[in-house]
Amino acid sequence: MIKKIIPSIVFIISFSACSNIPNQQSNTLTAEEKREGWQLLFNGKDLTGWHSYLLSNPGKAWQVKDGAIELNKNDESVYEDFADLTSDAEFENFDLKLEFKTDTCANSGVMFYVHESPEYKNTWETGPEMQIDDVICGPDHLSKMNRMGTLYDLFAVDSEYVGAANTWYEYEIKADKGHLQMFQNGHKVIDTYMWNDHWKELIAAVKFKDMPGFGTFKKGHIAFQGTENGKIWFRNIRIKEL
Repeated sequence: MIKKIIPSIVFIISFSACSNIPNQQSNTLTAEEKREGWQLLFNGKDLTGWHSYLLSNPGKAWQVKDGAIELNKNDESVYEDFADLTSDAEFENFDLKLEFKTDTCANSGVMFYVHESPEYKNTWETGPEMQIDDVICGPDHLSKMNRMGTLYDLFAVDSEYVGAANTWYEYEIKADKGHLQMFQNGHKVIDTYMWNDHWKELIAAVKFKDMPGFGTFKKGHIAFQGTENGKIWFRNIRIKEL
């Protein structure tokens, strides 16, 4: 019998759904953050450092407006316009923080450890995802395994520290030598370990079992999902290598 390491999933009660983003100028680093080794992944002006998955440049549905990355699709958009926005750089052990805002009923996600290769047609064939889904009417908002803040299809969260659409919230993903921690607005919602037997068993029990590269890579790109519903915005994207 395989001995399982049971992940710690932090069950939470939301006393407030309001944003608690610190009052700081967008897309800048404080002096303390600079000393600690943080770096910006988005300069607030253009998409330098980013491209659409398996493409050379960002698709035209990904735009920069008012200091934020905006995904703005329309009925005439084709896949190349909104293919997942992917960091040029790869990361191994890291602490990633970002702010996001959704339109009503929108859905997206933050993928990490994405292995970019023609062998894999989508980011989510290799990269685990911290789900973004409008808590009121997003397509997955009623699914405990796939709602806002979950590690999509793998780990549930009991509640969300986020609220209505069109409000800025913060996600943090910290991955260090297999130890994975995920935070919503500073509150830890998932604390687990990747790549051990239990991780493999979880993958084998869901749809990712048919994707042999999923959740196996220990270095990879960050990606924002553009292939789902509605508008999404990102800003203050910063990372510290551990």
